[in-house]
Amino acid sequence: MTTIDRACKVAACPNLCATSVIWTATACDGPLPRLAPQAGEQLLVGKGERARTGILLIHRLGGAPWEMYELARGLNEQGYSVMAVKLAGHCGSLQELAGAGWMDWLASVRRGADMLASRTDRVVVGGIATGAVLALALAQERPFHVAGVLALSPVLRHDGRAGPRRASTAFLLPVLRVLGIARHRALPGGLRRAGLPGTPWGALGQMRKLAAAVRRRMDMVRAPCLVIHARHDDVATVSGAFEIAKTARNTNVHLQLLADREHVITMGRGCGDVVSRATAFVSGIAWP
Repeated sequence: MTTIDRACKVAACPNLCATSVIWTATACDGPLPRLAPQAGEQLLVGKGERARTGILLIHRLGGAPWEMYELARGLNEQGYSVMAVKLAGHCGSLQELAGAGWMDWLASVRRGADMLASRTDRVVVGGIATGAVLALALAQERPFHVAGVLALSPVLRHDGRAGPRRASTAFLLPVLRVLGIARHRALPGGLRRAGLPGTPWGALGQMRKLAAAVRRRMDMVRAPCLVIHARHDDVATVSGAFEIAKTARNTNVHLQLLADREHVITMGRGCGDVVSRATAFVSGIAWP
């Protein structure tokens, strides 16, 4: 299924990585369990029957949880319990980001999923860009525990016109790593929003490894997937979205293409429409 949507402009948002853990409860059907979100993460407790469904949101490479706050609030207003998780190595220095591997990022996703699972009956995992790929990775790893996947602007490769410059040379990273060269070197552009000079070569290499691992195991995804991608995404083309729809053979994939959108569809005018699409998808999942 393909849906064409209207325009969306992304609003700027301050870096909130250093803020305290945010606890928000619109309603609560009992005492909060002992959970331990990290600074900058957001946990929103739902209300009514939908509160028993948890939605985990994962930010992009080099981003921060606040990129998902607007989407999280919108889904929470629909009744769902929502958590925006922070990936390992993020919200710090260039060296910290370069020092974390994709398995460390996946461990952060597991931690967030376990927090939601301790409070809810089912967990839907979603993310934007690299976060969408991590959501698929968790669905592959936990085929009978992930109830659904929200893959927003998934990045299997940086093939858009505004992708990190010289990203195509990332295949040289293993050789450079052996030689002790360029581990913390940054490719210009891409992360200035987080106060960093660019994308660390090491982090970009880890993203490529993650994408390769996920692409090899797409037949292990059992949870239904909603893939939303801007038709003219300037970071990653729609080829990745179509690849997910084609290779996830053992589940239902709903692919929706948006017109006149930029890469980040989780913030700004039009985010409400993404909330509506995600809500319709989650509410349509047949629970066991």
